[in-house]
Amino acid sequence: MSKFKDKSIIITGGSGSIGFVTAKELAQKGAQVLLVDIDEKALKEKEAEAKKENLEISYVVADVTKAEDVKKYVATCIERYGKIDCFFNNAGIEGKVAPMHEYPDDVFDKVVAVNIKGTYLGMKYVIPEIKDGGSIVITSSVAGLQGSPNMVPYITTKHAVIGIMRTAALELAERNIRVNTVNPGTVDNRMMRSIEEGVNPGHGNEVKEAYTATIPLGRYATPEDISHMVCYLFSDDNTYATGQTFVVDGGMKA
Repeated sequence: MSKFKDKSIIITGGSGSIGFVTAKELAQKGAQVLLVDIDEKALKEKEAEAKKENLEISYVVADVTKAEDVKKYVATCIERYGKIDCFFNNAGIEGKVAPMHEYPDDVFDKVVAVNIKGTYLGMKYVIPEIKDGGSIVITSSVAGLQGSPNMVPYITTKHAVIGIMRTAALELAERNIRVNTVNPGTVDNRMMRSIEEGVNPGHGNEVKEAYTATIPLGRYATPEDISHMVCYLFSDDNTYATGQTFVVDGGMKA
């Protein structure tokens, strides 16, 4: 229960399924968690849910693409909890499904801004404040390890954050700060519903069935499947793994 007792952890994309499930698991194990998201209504709902379970989860509204907002969430964590032990750099968006030659420039720019710049800014302003011996996990994807048609900005950005992770792992090794990515496969959440519908509008269920047929374990991941990996990477059980991609995909890449 107390595996994360007195540890302070920031989670961006905190109102999303993976972000909030991870927050709850960490808080149930004793952590103090700060959720970061741009959607205040969703954050309020998540905080209220956490309070019903007596979990130490609070929030701050921030746009991860804006440096001043990123500075604000870093400062808020320190003001509220006194320190930063771990950072789940998790915020990300999927964009839309369209061939590369037809992809809207504005959507491409938005995906790049959130998924790459948001990740970079989080690292830039958390790194000076995170405690030596801490841990950082960035959310990539199996899409960061292989190509896929009709999602060029998402595929590109999920490859890019692995480069950010590897660079940070080398830079922070002397401080014994471990930096890794978690690389989910298909997760049963809102993002996959959006992608399924984008692949074949009106027939998302059929797309899900087709995707599921490619997964050796025979099902989509739950958000908890991803959360368990993040919690391991944050825990003192992980003393030596850094600079690595941790794939949670039910065997898809096997």
